[in-house]
Amino acid sequence: MAEIIQKDGTWVFDGAALRLTPGRDKNVGVLRRALGELVVPLGALAGISFEQGRRQGRLRLRLRDGADPLLHATGGRLAEPHDPYRLTVEPDRYGVAEYLTDEVRDALLLEGVPGTPVSGYLLPGPPLPLSVSAGDGTASFDGERVRLEWNWKTEDAKAAAGPRTLALADILGVEWQPSAGLENGHLRFRVTGAPVRERAKYDPHAVELWGFRRDPLMALVAAAVQARLPHPSAAAAEASREPDAPAGDDHDALLRRLRELGELHRAGVLTDEEFTRAKQAVLKRL
Repeated sequence: MAEIIQKDGTWVFDGAALRLTPGRDKNVGVLRRALGELVVPLGALAGISFEQGRRQGRLRLRLRDGADPLLHATGGRLAEPHDPYRLTVEPDRYGVAEYLTDEVRDALLLEGVPGTPVSGYLLPGPPLPLSVSAGDGTASFDGERVRLEWNWKTEDAKAAAGPRTLALADILGVEWQPSAGLENGHLRFRVTGAPVRERAKYDPHAVELWGFRRDPLMALVAAAVQARLPHPSAAAAEASREPDAPAGDDHDALLRRLRELGELHRAGVLTDEEFTRAKQAVLKRL
């Protein structure tokens, strides 16, 4: 067993899984604290790295694509204080960090774990039920329905429409986007038959985020919903499947298919590579 204990957190590797526990240091973000202890099976890992610095080092885990619903929903946009797969290491523990890194790498080689994408989530996502308040509303999820409720800061027309209840079966995709500079962030749900507003401020299926302390907690809701949607690999397989078009490859049907693929890509259901491959298949038939 390999173990490293730091103010930032504790990582323990037993040969089959890594157990990641957040520390109590003031620099540990609210999302990591809310996630609590994570158990990452060896099969979910694509690699591990350790980077030394003068003042501090960094341990970083790289997960296989599609293994974690949190990473898929947030699209790699988690800042370091909130990223559970990074650990700050003090200089006097560099030797321990290198030992843990070697142990994990040796186990990956011994077990022959590939770095390729997976066909199903290997981490379960946050436990339910969930309810988070941030930005202009509150998002709740019980495993079957998402409920969006608005507060006094919500744009008038959006608030006037009242709370929204979204059945899981009607949700095409979900994304969490942090605020950046002058751009606000959001928690957005792509819903069957509903147009997507460019700005979350006016979108009745999105919570607008302004860069406050609780914003990252909305990623918990995004991850919990993502974990219960069809896995991205299934969506990609469906998108790549030859459509049952009428003789002559109906032009309008193929154009509709292109729009659907674009929507899935914007929703984060398809990766750039999956979207490009599926789009090329349709374009060939045009």
